[in-house]
Amino acid sequence: MSIAVTTAWNDLAIHAATIKDTHLRDLLQDGKRCAALTAEHDGVLLDFSRQNATEGTLGLLLALAKQAKLPEKLTAMAKGEKINTTENRSVLHIALRADAKTKIVIDGVDQVAEVHKVLKQIKGFSDKVRSGKWKGTTGKKLTDVVAIGIGGSYLGPEFVYEALKTDPVAAKAAKGRRLRFLANVDPIDVTRALDGLEPATTLVVVISKTFTTAETMLNAKTLRAWLVKKLGAKAVAKHMVAVSTNLTDVAAFGIDPKNAFGFWDWVGGRYSVCSAVGVVPLALQYGFAVVEKFLAGARSIDQHLLKAPLEKNLPVLMGLFGVWNSSFLGHHTRALLPYCQALLKLAPHIQQVDMESNGKRVALDGQTLSFAAGEIDFGEPGTNGQHSFYQLVHQGRTVPADFIGFKNSQQPVMIKGEAVANHDELMANFFAQPDALAVGKTAGQLRLENVPEALIPHKEFPGNRPSNVLLLEVLNAYTTGQLLALYEHRTAVQGFIWGINSFDQWGVELGKVLAKQVRTQLAGSRGKGKAKIVGFNPATTALLKRYLG
Repeated sequence: MSIAVTTAWNDLAIHAATIKDTHLRDLLQDGKRCAALTAEHDGVLLDFSRQNATEGTLGLLLALAKQAKLPEKLTAMAKGEKINTTENRSVLHIALRADAKTKIVIDGVDQVAEVHKVLKQIKGFSDKVRSGKWKGTTGKKLTDVVAIGIGGSYLGPEFVYEALKTDPVAAKAAKGRRLRFLANVDPIDVTRALDGLEPATTLVVVISKTFTTAETMLNAKTLRAWLVKKLGAKAVAKHMVAVSTNLTDVAAFGIDPKNAFGFWDWVGGRYSVCSAVGVVPLALQYGFAVVEKFLAGARSIDQHLLKAPLEKNLPVLMGLFGVWNSSFLGHHTRALLPYCQALLKLAPHIQQVDMESNGKRVALDGQTLSFAAGEIDFGEPGTNGQHSFYQLVHQGRTVPADFIGFKNSQQPVMIKGEAVANHDELMANFFAQPDALAVGKTAGQLRLENVPEALIPHKEFPGNRPSNVLLLEVLNAYTTGQLLALYEHRTAVQGFIWGINSFDQWGVELGKVLAKQVRTQLAGSRGKGKAKIVGFNPATTALLKRYLG
């Protein structure tokens, strides 16, 4: 049964019509309401008082969660039930950061124990590389790593890498080391990834579950050629390792299967940063101890998700208000606005986590949804975003936003003679922007300021734009893990409410199939036979002729 035909859904639809008669500038004057619309766990404060909502709204959303059997679905996920029904798979990214005492048994095998075997393997390998016990073919220490992967094999690890680059603890551990990511099949990306690197000191990590992803394998062959040209064929054994489940193709490529780090079919690509996909390159860069703290932060939110009551459950609340804004208030876009430059790759990663997961048009039973699922996610660190797209969110379309800030900076600076420290200047904007979006500025206020009448329509701010505020202590490995898990689970919560499968991604397949057809045509047309272009529509045929001409 579609959630949209339930009493709980209908009650919210009726309530949404009445909530339009309220304004956030009035709702924010109610101290009791503001206090009620906050929740906290393990140093993470979520303030959702700037949502277009009352305490009654929250009650109706919680009723919807129960109607959708959200607690039961979360439990089923945590137990390893095969909730990814289109692929007959479990969804167990929480097992990737579970402590060793936890047991999740599937088909007689404790999956957490298997995870810890791989973690132990990664720790041993990364320790050897970082200490210099594992050397390259010339005897030099391998100080540089190029991680080759695309999609989930790249976005999540890069997000964490950037978040920790300026964390004092992680930066100290990474001293003298470099980590690059190679994702795009565009040869320009290869040039950028290899800029300033020497084959003798470079280790290449090829990340591909099947070891068949076209873009990744072409890049892997390109870097293999780069290594072999300078160091000889023997370089592959010492300078290339794999993260894959396909040991046969790993060996055929020339990489010793002993130097392959596995993961499982219950790890979706966009949920894989806590697997060998992210842990291998991150442990090589920052050391395994730092990665353990990252995993511990994610584990904290995992446990909170499964144990906290719905009304105080951070990812549940974030997900419920995502449904409220999207399905009931008609806001189909969402902004991620971290007031921390180190989180510059948060939005690109969550774009994939959320849009690849919830960008669906049918329910689990294959029936077309009667509502639009999924939001369009985008974002930029503040204050950069303020001078880019905030004009639209203040005076154009209504875009619900998440503001993410920290009490302390990774790199505090105080300039003599300035009224506030640099971080305080940043956070002044962090606190001001959610209020500006919520409260706005009226024509009456502008007239009191003697603004010319002709300018009043241009300077008026409607306000009533909803947002969440997340405030944490400082960005480090632990809190990076917390943020990752918060957004992973928010996405899952929304999918569970909507009744869709957030863990498959059939929408990426058609383009791959068509690209294979074009690839075959290009090879034929550039070959000796100069094959004629056939099998395409007139528009594509014309473009191919122009490209090949």
